[in-house]
Amino acid sequence: MKLKNQIAIITGSSSGIGKSVAECMAAAGAKVVINYPFEKGKAEAQQILDGIKSKGGEGIICQCDVSQEDQVIAMFESTIKTFGTVDILVNNAGIQVDSPFENMTLKQWNAVVNVNLTGQFLCAREAIKEFLRRGVDAEKSCAAGKIIHMSSVHQVIPWAGHANYATSKGGIDLLMQTIAQEFAGRKIRVNSICPGAIQTPINKDAWSTKEALDSLLTLIPYNRIGQPEDIGKAAVWLASDESDYVTGASLFVDGGMTLFPGFRTNG
Repeated sequence: MKLKNQIAIITGSSSGIGKSVAECMAAAGAKVVINYPFEKGKAEAQQILDGIKSKGGEGIICQCDVSQEDQVIAMFESTIKTFGTVDILVNNAGIQVDSPFENMTLKQWNAVVNVNLTGQFLCAREAIKEFLRRGVDAEKSCAAGKIIHMSSVHQVIPWAGHANYATSKGGIDLLMQTIAQEFAGRKIRVNSICPGAIQTPINKDAWSTKEALDSLLTLIPYNRIGQPEDIGKAAVWLASDESDYVTGASLFVDGGMTLFPGFRTNG
C-alpha cells in the first residue's frame, strides 16, 4: 500500500490512461478523485469509482473542465472539504484536435493548448498552494506533495499535423522542470510521464486493424503497444516514497519509441 491514505486528484480519469492511473493508485491505498470534464462523462466516472469501491478503494467523482480557472479552484476546494487535503496531483487531462498546419484554426490551436498546457498550470498551481499550506505529513510521505504531469514522447519527437498537441507537450516539459526547480527546497516533487503509443480510444485508428498495428510496431523497438496499466504503475512509483530522490525528471514509458528505431539497421 505505497500510497496508503494519500489523496490523489487524477484529471481526465474517466477513460484511457487516467482511468488506469486512478485504479492503480486506489489499489495502492490512495483515495482518488476521478475527474471528468462534462456532464456526459458522469456515468463513466461513476462506473470507474464503483469498480474501485468494489475492490475496497475509496474516492469521489468531480466534474471540472481544467481549462477553466473557476472550475479548477472549485475542484480543489471540494476535494479538501471532503478529504482534508490533497497529497498527489496527476495532471493527465488532454485532448487532440489534429489539422495540417496551414489549415489549423486559432480555435483548434487554443482548444488543445488551453486544456493540455493551461489546464496543467492551473491544477499545479492549486496543488502547490495546498502543499505549501500543509507541509510534510510524515505519517503519509516524506514529501509535502507530488505532482505528475502527463506529457508525451511528442515533447521531443516532432509530429506533423499535430503542431498544437506537440507544442503543448513541449511546454509541459519546461513547466514541469521549472516548478520542480522552484519547489524542490520545500519538499515538493514534480515529474512527468511521457507515454509512447498506448492502446486507448484516443488513438484507436493506430491499432484497430492488423495493418495499422503492424505499421505502428515499426516505431516501437519493444514490439508491443503499451497498455494503460504501464502508465498507471509508473505513476504509482513516481507518487510513492520509493522515488523520493526523483524530481524534475521525464520518465519515458514508450517501449523505446524515442530510441530512433529507424536506425536499428544502421539507418
